[in-house]
Amino acid sequence: MSVSPVKRQKMESALDQLKHHTTVVADTGDFNAIDEYKPLDATTNPSLILAAAQMPAYQKLVDDAVAYGKKLGGSEEEQIKNASDKLFVLFGAEILKRIPGRVSTEVDARLSFDKEGMIQRARRLIDLYKEVGVGKDRILIKLSSTWEGIQAGRVLEAEYGIHCNMTLLFSFAQAVACAEAGVTLISPFVGRILDWYVANGDKKTYEPSEDPGVKSVTKIYNYYKKFGYKTIVMGASFRNTGQIKALTGCDYLTISPKLLAELSKEHVKLTPTLSVKEAQACDLEKMHLDEKAFRWHHNEDQMAVEKLSDGIRRFAADAVKLERMLKERMFGTENGK
Repeated sequence: MSVSPVKRQKMESALDQLKHHTTVVADTGDFNAIDEYKPLDATTNPSLILAAAQMPAYQKLVDDAVAYGKKLGGSEEEQIKNASDKLFVLFGAEILKRIPGRVSTEVDARLSFDKEGMIQRARRLIDLYKEVGVGKDRILIKLSSTWEGIQAGRVLEAEYGIHCNMTLLFSFAQAVACAEAGVTLISPFVGRILDWYVANGDKKTYEPSEDPGVKSVTKIYNYYKKFGYKTIVMGASFRNTGQIKALTGCDYLTISPKLLAELSKEHVKLTPTLSVKEAQACDLEKMHLDEKAFRWHHNEDQMAVEKLSDGIRRFAADAVKLERMLKERMFGTENGK
């Protein structure tokens, strides 16, 4: 149904309507986008930081991170690692000046199967934030939703009061294990699930309500609300605004600047599709997953197995690219490059 120009002027944009029902988070490391769309929270990852670190506007942050890494000394590898961690924190601290809520900062994906390594790196990131005057209450530490990552999240939440955002979440088993671990927030991916079904099935287009990524997040949301889990569900990785609108009412949605721009220009009436009331009436049954059951149920989901491993590899590759860039800045001239 078309909306008349007069009514369109009076009607709020889809983005403004969405904000009435869902906490909108900006999925970016670009400060200008955050200033423009005024989200509550922001999320970053190695790919976003790598992209932002190559923009001329952010070279001062890169220079500061390089200087920090060199100041701490140690081997080349240690200096680069310290500079990389510092860069993530400097971006996060700048983002926090622009939002009222929290920023998500990711632990190196190469630690995805190292529970103790993830705990140590998370605590290190929190210490770095403390050094620049940012308390842990404004940080979400992003961890891969492997069994080891989920158990690292359990320890960080229970023993250190560090809030965790479990990312690269594709299977229902991952969501159940995260709920049982008592983490603060999960980021179930929507777009990457759709990508897999389009690439591996005969069907190439989906209506938003039938989109496999939308259906996955809807099931997770309903399960959490039906059984009273406090963990926040934050849909992530969107390919189009239809997916976002189909998840109106979800706790949080983290959205790229491109799709935030599209939503701000759309004038269609949004009605919540997810609600606690409907979730409590759904017919899902409660599950308990120990490590063996988690690995089995997750392994039964071919899409989730492939997308989790692919996501870890991609984030790890971008972490390596970021380190190469820092190495060039730190040691390139010394090595005669």
